Amino acid sequence: MARVLLIEDDVRLAGMVADYIRAAGIDAAHASTGGAGLAELQRGSFDLVLLDLMLPDGDGLDVFRRIRAMRGPAAQTPVIMLTARGDPLDKVIGLEIGAEDYVAKPFEPRELLARIRVVLRRGQSTTASRTPSMRFGRLEIDPESRAVRVDGSERQLTSRQFDLLVAMAERAGRVLSREQLAELVGGEAQAYDPSLDRSIDVHIARLRSLLEDDPKSPRRIITVRGAGYVFAKVQDEGSAGAKA
Repeated sequence: MARVLLIEDDVRLAGMVADYIRAAGIDAAHASTGGAGLAELQRGSFDLVLLDLMLPDGDGLDVFRRIRAMRGPAAQTPVIMLTARGDPLDKVIGLEIGAEDYVAKPFEPRELLARIRVVLRRGQSTTASRTPSMRFGRLEIDPESRAVRVDGSERQLTSRQFDLLVAMAERAGRVLSREQLAELVGGEAQAYDPSLDRSIDVHIARLRSLLEDDPKSPRRIITVRGAGYVFAKVQDEGSAGAKA
């Protein structure tokens, strides 16, 4: 059974959310402060954290940074942000520092559950059958180990960023709209919302910062104005594109 840690100071809301996801077969634990949530995460093993951005003992973004600074597997626990502040900048910052997703309050429990399931499925995909590595010049993408390397140096991607990269690499040379990318990454459980355009753009910008020699002049992930993005088949001199 998957385990979710909810860090939320609204006890009533936390109880409702925990009961709802437990009814769907997902175990849930609750912490009402950032400090308590960090302690709980250090003690136990969780597959996902639901993190409120407004906590009584600090900003949720700071708590997120402290999670990533932890030692051991806890540091890599996927995080979905919960925010009532309505500030798009909070969402952008959260995605840029590695959050998997965000959900604005008030939210429908079914929508939250769908997003939880999408993230949990990503985590389970490492147990899938062996998929050949893909090479694009100096870039290597290994779906089996979910590793990405440039010149042999591994780059740290979130699960969503990795899935987005694989979705484009598998369709190298094809222009993909933001809507197509959202559907490929989110799957059927998450209906497309035009507001996700900004989320896709943020993840693309992060991928460029990690993978491009010059993120301001990208040669791997190219913008097609008015249409979307295309992953270049040939990226380095002498490269013949993707090879298993």
